[in-house]
Amino acid sequence: METHGMMSSVNNILEWISRLALLNILWIGFSLLGFVVLGFYPATVAMFAVVRRWAMGDLEAPVFSLFWGSYKKEFLKSNMFGAVLSVVGIILFIDFQFLKQASPMVQNLMNVPFLIISLIFVCSLLYMFPMYVHYNMKVFDVLKNSFFVMIMNPFKTFIMLISSVGLVILLSFAPPLMIVCSGNVLALVMSKPAMNAFNSINHKNETVHQ
Repeated sequence: METHGMMSSVNNILEWISRLALLNILWIGFSLLGFVVLGFYPATVAMFAVVRRWAMGDLEAPVFSLFWGSYKKEFLKSNMFGAVLSVVGIILFIDFQFLKQASPMVQNLMNVPFLIISLIFVCSLLYMFPMYVHYNMKVFDVLKNSFFVMIMNPFKTFIMLISSVGLVILLSFAPPLMIVCSGNVLALVMSKPAMNAFNSINHKNETVHQ
């Protein structure tokens, strides 16, 4: 009986490793299918859609069909969403390059505001994809509400940020591992805490309106 239970546990672990690997390969493959520029954001949304189902307890959700369905359905909207994120990211990058070349006086004046704005954007980004797949919202509502959720959940945001940065640093030491373990694990790190934050806010709103 103990041997049977151990074999069952090993099989479950291997099954989940294969599911995670499949999801990451789909994410990379469908990003490339859209030549990255048009494929990255739909593939990322589709990946988060799968992880959302797992976070909600549907552990048997069919990975490929759910991913492909979300990819097709959200292709245009997710690229609009991605275009906004990319523009903000490009602006921040240009500002960073400008500050590197600026005089010491300008750097002293602008470094702290730049760091604060960049940190707010990155922390809001932690909630954007989970919120995109969890609610049926317009693009700018996702951006706006992600900011408010981030502000209302400083501890969860800090844990998500540290976990995400730590994971990226860890994976950087084993680049081949990124093929099967990168975006999928980041999505897991972000999704569950983000959904807990959404549910907590929804519960508070329901309590207030009772």
